[in-house]
Amino acid sequence: MIHHLKKTLLTLSLIGGLISSQAFAQKQLFPEAPGMVSFTYRNQFAKDVPGTLDMIKSNGVTDIEFSNLFKQTPENLRKMCDERGIKCSSYGVSYDDLVNKTDEVGKAAKTLGATYVRVAGIPHKGAFTLDNAKQAVADFNKYGKLLKDNYGLTFIYHNHGFEYQPYEDGTLYDYLVKNTDPKYVSLELDILWAFFPGQDPAALLAKYGNRYKALHMKDLKKGVERGSLSGGTAQDNDVILGTGQIDIPAVIKAARKAGVKHYYIEDESSASVTQVPESIKYLNSLKKD
Repeated sequence: MIHHLKKTLLTLSLIGGLISSQAFAQKQLFPEAPGMVSFTYRNQFAKDVPGTLDMIKSNGVTDIEFSNLFKQTPENLRKMCDERGIKCSSYGVSYDDLVNKTDEVGKAAKTLGATYVRVAGIPHKGAFTLDNAKQAVADFNKYGKLLKDNYGLTFIYHNHGFEYQPYEDGTLYDYLVKNTDPKYVSLELDILWAFFPGQDPAALLAKYGNRYKALHMKDLKKGVERGSLSGGTAQDNDVILGTGQIDIPAVIKAARKAGVKHYYIEDESSASVTQVPESIKYLNSLKKD
């Protein structure tokens, strides 16, 4: 009888704990683990791929976007990820490889298990122009269709700051979005590379909604002046999420409404190893209004 009572009390305690944790999660704005961009740990990956994957997993991260194969074959990298329960959801390549090595890119992305192929930049000299944008639109529509038709992959374009040149009643970024075919071209919003040139990342998410499939989550150091269309700023201007200038909760709320699937942390700074765990803590501390 006493044993039965103890068992019942233990069961009730476990149920109570489960309900309590579920209630806590429901109050969190960001209860899940974020994803990770491999560029965050580029220096570590260059020296020790399995060890770096172990570090990523130790932070609770199981979703990764590779921007580099780090001298591994796609098969070997996939095997190492599978062994750790890590999923490569996106594979980042250069514009040149998208255009000139489309099949190689498609095969590698499929081997890695990716859903998306991402390009983060458009070749141009000096200021980004309408002609640059027109060429990119033609290429993205063409190669996005090839990746979709031949490999079942979704192409996503990642902004890098230079696209916000004024054009008509908006910017050349607006031109890119409006003239690419949503069936073959989706978007990844790098929130720093929208904010730094003077844009509002949350407003962009509201404007273009489900065109966005993924975010690069990063924050811009306080005191850094905005408004540059150079597409470049010092890498150590990437700071722990919530300590910089970007309204991260507003971005996450807008991304939820847009239906964004992947929230990758990208910390380009030299302190990424210590900053990333703090960024994850910050994300998990956010509460719903």
